[in-house]
Amino acid sequence: AEAEILAAPDGDNTLARAYVGDEMFEAHPECPLCYAEYRVRAAPATRLIDEGDVLDLGDRVLQVLHTPGHSPGGISLWEAATQTLFSGDIVYDGPLVEDAYHSNLDDYASSLARLRELPVRTVHGGHFASFSGERLREMIVAWFRNHDR
Repeated sequence: AEAEILAAPDGDNTLARAYVGDEMFEAHPECPLCYAEYRVRAAPATRLIDEGDVLDLGDRVLQVLHTPGHSPGGISLWEAATQTLFSGDIVYDGPLVEDAYHSNLDDYASSLARLRELPVRTVHGGHFASFSGERLREMIVAWFRNHDR
């Protein structure tokens, strides 16, 4: 779903324009850069991944879970052997961004319900510190309660 963004990133479609400004570069005067020169470079595509694909890293095996909600093409990676979830942006221990232009609350609910069923021990989110599976389940219960679902 985000293939077009990855192929041709710019300040708008990556949301960089909203978060990257001259003040960020001015905070580090030893590194003379400016916002107008800032560019997000395209990542070269090597292959497409989809729901259920397995990424074999040799000593780790990760299963791709399509977890839309924050964004349509969101994924999480599940390592069953260690009960570890790499959740990306669908859930992390901080305020969730669920009202972006690309977010969908029904998809968010479906993805969180799916993650709630996994026997997760550790979560490495896309932002903030890692947290326990117990904390994940607490967060999901609270999300559903706060959204009257």
